[in-house]
Amino acid sequence: MENDIVVQGISFDLNSSFKRGPAFAPARIVEALLSSSANLWTESSIDLGNDSRWCLIPDLVLSHEREAFRYIERQTDAHLNKGQRVISLGGDHSITYPLIRAHAKKYGKLNVFHLDAHPDLYDELDGNRHSHACPFARIMEEFPNTRLVQAGIRTATGHQREQATRFGVEMIEMKDLTAIQQLIFDGPVYLSLDLDCLDPAFAPGVSHYEPGGMTTREVLNIIQNLEGKLVGADIVEYNPELDPQGITGMVAAKLLKEILGKMFEV
Repeated sequence: MENDIVVQGISFDLNSSFKRGPAFAPARIVEALLSSSANLWTESSIDLGNDSRWCLIPDLVLSHEREAFRYIERQTDAHLNKGQRVISLGGDHSITYPLIRAHAKKYGKLNVFHLDAHPDLYDELDGNRHSHACPFARIMEEFPNTRLVQAGIRTATGHQREQATRFGVEMIEMKDLTAIQQLIFDGPVYLSLDLDCLDPAFAPGVSHYEPGGMTTREVLNIIQNLEGKLVGADIVEYNPELDPQGITGMVAAKLLKEILGKMFEV
């Protein structure tokens, strides 16, 4: 139905630069979400287990990068054109590019709020312009009027700082995180949440460890206090292969619940 939310898994990690594994993430996040060790209530007292405004749909299973991007965009288009909103569970961060392409067609000028340890603004990495280290360079090239705000960054290289200046990116580095309290968005907001925005102590199941990140509570507070109309989101870069105790899967499921709760406020 119109204004309902679909949660789609995107089992794709061919653009990962270091270790594969995020392709297995969607199923593990859903497993954690539905685990009897927890419940489906959000912190805003929404019982997702008895709320018909959202649903889980089968994962998109993808094996070829070029066809994958077209398929992700087309399938997301189909939901948005029905008036539905979409939360995507990745997968590596390269999937955000086709997801933003679909949302830009639906909503026009978007605000993109990006939580990550890394800016993902490389022009290319290892010869791959669609690496998971590059999606926001592609997005800003194609949609230069997008407002891109990145928070939690703590690995920016000289090249990526130059890219941020070139594209007008607002970068809130982890050392300056308190600045996020003044952040307000005007118009539709798309949230892209890379789980390595969290400190590895809270989310060890990621491929690229970067100490000094956010706590789970800080990320939850950012979601819950977001000033803007949240119209879509993705959660990416969970690597179950590096999460034997399932800690990061449970964190991802918790964040998914709170993103759903925030989107229901719209």
